[in-house]
Amino acid sequence: MEENMHLVTDLALILISAGVITVIFKLLKQPLVLGYIVAGFIVGPHFGLFPTVMEMSSIKAWSEIGIIFLMFALGLEFSFKKLLKMGSTAFIAAGIGILLMMGIGALTGYLMDWSLMECIFLGGMLAMSSTTIIIKAFEDLGLKKEPFADFTLVILIIQDIVAIVMMVLLSTAAASQKFQGGEMLEVILKLLFFLILWFVVGIAIIPTLFRKAKKYINDETLLIISIGLCFGMVVYANYVGFSSALGAFVMGSILCETIEGEHIEKITKGTKDLFGAIFFVSVGMMVDPNILLEYWGPILILTMLTLVVKAFVSAGSVLLSGKNLRDSLKTGFSLAQIGEFAFIIAALGVSLNVLNAYIYPVIVAVSVITTFTTPYCIRLAEPFSGWLEARLPQRVKVALDQYSLVDTTSRAQGTWRTILKTSLLRTAIFGIICSSIIFIAFQYFYPFMFRILDGKIPINLINIINAGAVLLVISPFLYGLMSNNHSTQSLYAKLWHDGQWNKIGIMAWTFFRIACACFMVMLILSKSFKFTKLVVFILAVVIVLFFLFSKRTLNRFTEIEDNFMANLNAKENKN
Repeated sequence: MEENMHLVTDLALILISAGVITVIFKLLKQPLVLGYIVAGFIVGPHFGLFPTVMEMSSIKAWSEIGIIFLMFALGLEFSFKKLLKMGSTAFIAAGIGILLMMGIGALTGYLMDWSLMECIFLGGMLAMSSTTIIIKAFEDLGLKKEPFADFTLVILIIQDIVAIVMMVLLSTAAASQKFQGGEMLEVILKLLFFLILWFVVGIAIIPTLFRKAKKYINDETLLIISIGLCFGMVVYANYVGFSSALGAFVMGSILCETIEGEHIEKITKGTKDLFGAIFFVSVGMMVDPNILLEYWGPILILTMLTLVVKAFVSAGSVLLSGKNLRDSLKTGFSLAQIGEFAFIIAALGVSLNVLNAYIYPVIVAVSVITTFTTPYCIRLAEPFSGWLEARLPQRVKVALDQYSLVDTTSRAQGTWRTILKTSLLRTAIFGIICSSIIFIAFQYFYPFMFRILDGKIPINLINIINAGAVLLVISPFLYGLMSNNHSTQSLYAKLWHDGQWNKIGIMAWTFFRIACACFMVMLILSKSFKFTKLVVFILAVVIVLFFLFSKRTLNRFTEIEDNFMANLNAKENKN
């Protein structure tokens, strides 16, 4: 019992100290995150004036749960549809800024004689800004409704997504101790495969379950179900080789699209705040004053790099995306810090033994300093932009006002471009669903059927049952793979009558999709029967054509598609 009380004692110490320090920081109008870090430093093992935690291993486990809840909450605030509606300017600004800062960070690490993996991790850490800190600063300064603030938040969302993907890639690279193009491509494709699969399956199933069980679900049950789904996705993400943070974020983004999304965000906020506080306190515990004094040089260099270079690199990337000079500077100065993702990436590198232990407190120190300066940098942007505009030549100001790298208002969307954009996404989604069904059938369903039916009925009959069941399940998705969306059917008809080359293109694209469906059916048949390749091919063509022209298959597909779209648009329809 006494050993169990150690954890309770540690949690009491952490939460009481965090509460007292954050009240002080609230009075000083400073971000609460900094208060948590300072509280962690005070009760940590490197500061002896106050009681210290006894079970660091347990605190580490709690902090990992804190990361899961932080990423889950981020997913609940995130909407793929809203992101896509923002246009290409935010993607261009975020992409240019991330790539440049990763390159500058890696070069800085190289000049400081860091190893290759440390340079790469440093670039990733410096490229990410803190969504939590910037949102809080905008709220405190009354800037949250400003146009540049909306654009900044979209860039932050893109950075968060890139950070999650980066963690997956860095984990893979750290495991092999080198970057291999083929291996990285495989990881990216695998990631895209599972992201699409998780999102499509989640939207198809979870909102439907919520809707049918709505009268049985109260706040307590919804909280338990939501957290259970979060941890379930975390477990599955780890099972297929991805990070816990990715699993939590994906489930949060799926639940965000449901009618209950805002309600879930509200009822889980307290839990997220609790475990998030423990995580940030654990970060403060890692700060060792002796290391900070020993490595004051790298801290100073990285701090200046973040405050000055990152501010102007971010501003320049926003300017290249087509925004005006004033808004670009405001956005750039707002992004001039590093935050919680830098902690997570640094912790990942230390746990994988590719970063020296001293780098973690160095990054924490840089983050603390730049977080303190964030409100002042945001305030500085307005007078600095006025000062700069007053000194720029008139022709330069006119050129900047007229410049736009991406003119989204005047660029016409060609018919072929619209068709390919819709059809490629449709083909990818249904192709991934069909591939997943076949994989599950080969990996689990076939062995299960052989195990329970072997010796009871002939093998050929078992094979017929296996193949028939899988083809029945996969048929509506094969139909979706081969058919056209209702919104593009008129475009196909228009192109068909516009010229001979259009007819060739339409026929080639249609043949490709039918060929993909035939290939998947051939996989099922070849696994089930010992036919020759020619017989398998002929049977696959016949089955695919039957599905394509079957009214029953069409009805099943329409029902599935309508249910999915109703779930996807339920939140907008409710409002």
